[in-house]
Amino acid sequence: MHQASERSPGPPAAQQNELELALLVRIAAQDAQAMHELYHLYHRRLARFLMRLTSRYDLAEEIINDTFWVVWQHAADFRGASQVSTWVFGIAYRRGLKTLKRLRPDLIAEEGEAPEQFEEPWLHAELREWLGVALGKLPHEQRMVLELAYHVGHSCEEIATIMQCPVNTVKTRMFHARRKLKGLLTTLAGAV
Repeated sequence: MHQASERSPGPPAAQQNELELALLVRIAAQDAQAMHELYHLYHRRLARFLMRLTSRYDLAEEIINDTFWVVWQHAADFRGASQVSTWVFGIAYRRGLKTLKRLRPDLIAEEGEAPEQFEEPWLHAELREWLGVALGKLPHEQRMVLELAYHVGHSCEEIATIMQCPVNTVKTRMFHARRKLKGLLTTLAGAV
C-alpha cells in the first residue's frame, strides 16, 4: 500500500536532502529564488497532506503559505537534526493543527459523512471511494500517521518528529489505524 510514487522522481533521498539544505542556506540569506525552488519542491506533497488534514483546498493553501512564511523567517534556525522534509512537514502539521483549532466548528463533518477526498488517479474509483470514507472515520492522529507514512513516505521516526510524539506512539497509532481500516473496508465491501 506504500505509495512511493508520491515522491517525484529525482535524486536519492540523501542527495535530495543536500539540495534542500543548500536551498535553506540561500533562503537564510534572503534569496527569493531559492525560496521559489523550495516551494515548488514541496507544494504538491504539502497540498496532498494538508487536504487530508483539513479536507478544504482553501485552508490547505493558506497553511502552505503560512508554512513557507515560517521557513522564510526561520531557515537560519534549522539545526539539521532531521531531514529538511521532516522539518517542513512538521511546520505544516503544526500550522494545520493551529488552523483546525481556530476553525473547528466549520470543519466538523455531518454525522457519518466522510470529508471530501480528491482524485488519486492510480487508484480504482470504487476503492478510492471506500478508502476516503474509511479514512474519514479514523481519529485524526491515526489518519495523519497513515497519510505521512503511505502517501508522503516518511519513516516512523520522521513522523514522530513531525507530530512531536514518541516513535512508539506513532507505531501504536499506525497499528490501530490499520486494524480499524481493515474492519471499515470489510464492512464497506460487504455493503455493496
